[in-house]
Amino acid sequence: QVQLVESGGGLVQAGGSLRLSCAASGRTFSTYAMGWFRQAPGKAREFVAAIRWSGSSTYYADSVKGRFTISRDNAKNTVYLQMNSLKSEDTAVYYCATSYDSTVRYDYWGQGTQVTVSS
Repeated sequence: QVQLVESGGGLVQAGGSLRLSCAASGRTFSTYAMGWFRQAPGKAREFVAAIRWSGSSTYYADSVKGRFTISRDNAKNTVYLQMNSLKSEDTAVYYCATSYDSTVRYDYWGQGTQVTVSS
């Protein structure tokens, strides 16, 4: 079992920045990748970014490329999402997730943190 706790969400004006954090605990030694997803009201959950737990591979949705950066701190079992140049369409609940074997299929999910971008 893995427990994930997100933090860092809030209200920000368009063009502003936020940094989300996701701290993992439990069975973290088998982590292959961690990812961020988001779900806006009335919309399906969508992929935002992912990072392999070893090496330097990162993956981004086209909608956030060049604005968001995913990073990790293996010693702290924490993944971050730096979000710059925020737009109103970035408003959503952001979830982190962890996978034992893929950057596509995830095994455990956090509870989510709300990000609201005012225009």
